[in-house]
Amino acid sequence: MDKAETQAAFAIPLILAIAVGIVLVAGSDSVRVRGHSLFALCAIGSFAVNWIVFIPAYRLQTERYYDLTGSATYISLVAAAMVLNDELGLRACLLGGLVTVWAARLGSFLFSRVSRDGSDGRFDRIKPSFVRFSMAWTLQALWVFLTLSCALAAMTSTHQTPIGWVGIVGIAIWVLGFSIEVVADRQKSRFRADPANRDQFIQSGIWAWSRHPNYFGEIMLWLGIAILALPALEGGQLITLISPVFVYVLLTRISGIPLLESRGKRRWGHDPAYVAYRERTPTLFPRPPRLA
Repeated sequence: MDKAETQAAFAIPLILAIAVGIVLVAGSDSVRVRGHSLFALCAIGSFAVNWIVFIPAYRLQTERYYDLTGSATYISLVAAAMVLNDELGLRACLLGGLVTVWAARLGSFLFSRVSRDGSDGRFDRIKPSFVRFSMAWTLQALWVFLTLSCALAAMTSTHQTPIGWVGIVGIAIWVLGFSIEVVADRQKSRFRADPANRDQFIQSGIWAWSRHPNYFGEIMLWLGIAILALPALEGGQLITLISPVFVYVLLTRISGIPLLESRGKRRWGHDPAYVAYRERTPTLFPRPPRLA
């Protein structure tokens, strides 16, 4: 077992420990299903779905269904929380609806992209390794559970309150973030579909305001979800407010931006136009383009 596999082997129990810790702290105020915390059952479901799909994915050496499985996990957990909760309120329905709309849109977009473009370069080195590839699927399960934990805690909470102005603010922020993510994805898809842009980088439209506007939109919409969920949280459930923080850290420090920035430097680091684009355009938070 090489160093990378050893690190992955240690990462898997750490990932599980984080999930268990969140469940122990936040699950006590959840509604019960046959004596079991619905919040905890959703956590188990997140890992179960990803591990089940991992088995054929490893046998076939494909990551084609990775992103689609992530989206399906979001939708499955939301559906479980809504179907199994007899005390469902308006806030829970709104949270479930917003998450489902986002997950369905993003999942179909990513699946169509990988179907069109072929393999995802992120997995080229890890697919042959059972430990490393399984760690990726386990990490996705944690990603889904942690990002969704705030919404799940509110949806399964025994404490129900009116939507109020805080909830309206949360919905507005979600709409803004979702809109930014959709516009960014569509602009990039159209750019890549044009043969004249082959092997070029996008720097027009909303991409002139930020080098990663889609990630900014995603962070914004999960912040909106957390704000909408906040009034229904109490006690240990407040730990789930880590959700938008987790999304921000993962996209800006671990996955997402660091990987894409490194890939961009390798492909276009010698291109003066790319260097100039990086210098004038913020990494994440949008800013109006500077005049030449």
